[in-house]
Amino acid sequence: QVHLVESGGGLVQAGGSLRLSCAASGRTVNNYGMAWFRQPPGKEREFVASINWSGGSTNYADSVKGRFTISRDNTKNTVSLQMNSLKPEDTAVYYCAAALWGGSYTLTTSYTNWGQGTQVTVSS
Repeated sequence: QVHLVESGGGLVQAGGSLRLSCAASGRTVNNYGMAWFRQPPGKEREFVASINWSGGSTNYADSVKGRFTISRDNTKNTVSLQMNSLKPEDTAVYYCAAALWGGSYTLTTSYTNWGQGTQVTVSS
């Protein structure tokens, strides 16, 4: 069973940066597709970014393209999300997710394992 733990969230001013990390334990996620989703206050969970098992394929939501970068380190069993030029509308709980099939998926239903989330708050 894969256990995911997110870290790196916090409060930042608009225009600032944060780096989220997701550490996997229980088993290696080297063959898993990984992603970040977020859930803004009062809204449904939405796709942010995903990366396939090798790191060779990524996808981004239009709202974060050019500002966020997803990466992974298979030697450390971790996935990261570098967030730059943050906006108040990026405020949300950010979740790490793992997909057994290894692809770079954008749908929540493709992911079999989820972390508990980390809060990101961007002040204006």
